[in-house]
Amino acid sequence: RGHDAKRQVPADGIGAEEPRNLAGWWLAYVAFGFSYWVLTMDLSRARPRAVRVPLLIVMTVAAAAISWFSQSGLSGILLLVMAGVLPWLLSTRAAVAWAVVQNLSLLPVFVGLRDLTGEPLYGWFDAILQSFLYLGFSSFTFVTSMVARGQAEAREEQRRLNSELRATRALLAESSRIAERVRIARELHDLVGHHLTALTLNLEVASHLVEGNAKDKVRQAQSVAKLLLSDVREVVSQLRDEAEIDLGSALRSLIEGVPAPKIVMDLPDDFRVEDARRAHVLLRCTQEILTNTIRHARADTLWLRFAREADGALTLRSRDDGVGADAVAAGNGLAGMRERLKEFG
Repeated sequence: RGHDAKRQVPADGIGAEEPRNLAGWWLAYVAFGFSYWVLTMDLSRARPRAVRVPLLIVMTVAAAAISWFSQSGLSGILLLVMAGVLPWLLSTRAAVAWAVVQNLSLLPVFVGLRDLTGEPLYGWFDAILQSFLYLGFSSFTFVTSMVARGQAEAREEQRRLNSELRATRALLAESSRIAERVRIARELHDLVGHHLTALTLNLEVASHLVEGNAKDKVRQAQSVAKLLLSDVREVVSQLRDEAEIDLGSALRSLIEGVPAPKIVMDLPDDFRVEDARRAHVLLRCTQEILTNTIRHARADTLWLRFAREADGALTLRSRDDGVGADAVAAGNGLAGMRERLKEFG
């Protein structure tokens, strides 16, 4: 027993004569801490699966190694920390399965724990109970984190919907303003313009029926009527020329309040559209691009470039730095975009 006494460890699990265990303990701590830092430094941005899964494996193995090297139950506490980030990194099913498996992985660790005399601290039955105890604690942390993630996603969705509402409201306001200007221009042209034209013709006839000072007065009245008719036509032309929707303002409202991804929008200096329907289509397509990027791309930046071509066509080009997809499964959003664009050829 003299040899065994030299290998006894104090209550903290690491003896001064076991530098190998101490080095392994610290190495496992560093691996766990580094992986945790990389995964949680920006939880709002989902990293590719090829990054998330290996780092989660490293954290799980490192937690088990810490318990093994320290001959303690520290891994259960570390897995409790992991349970708090799993809902942010994996789908709900995958996160639940991972939480269960990582706690069951503690079974061989608990069975391998030894006391100061070298006797096992836990049998298999006790190890199973201990593992399920930690699983219960992890479940509470897991559910709390899942609720927090759901609330965060709900807030982001609300911000996006508010942005869409502001953009739609701006477009409707522009459409209403233009419709009113067109109505006023039409009324001026059809009513005032018609009566001024009739007045000018009557004054022309009257100028041939009178003589002297009366004829001069009629000529003056005729000149004023012609000038007034010219002014009315100019006002009508201006009202119709300015009856364009300020689409740039609506598009800026659409991207306001969207925290991620970063949106870089390239717009012409004065981006106005004559046809309200074309403006509506372009706004809805932009909205669908933004929605798909947020939900599926896992991108840091979205670039949107709007332009007016020489033939009058409006173009929108978008790209992002997300993960992409091997195959596109067109949903209702993409189908709606195609239908809207098809109406305009």
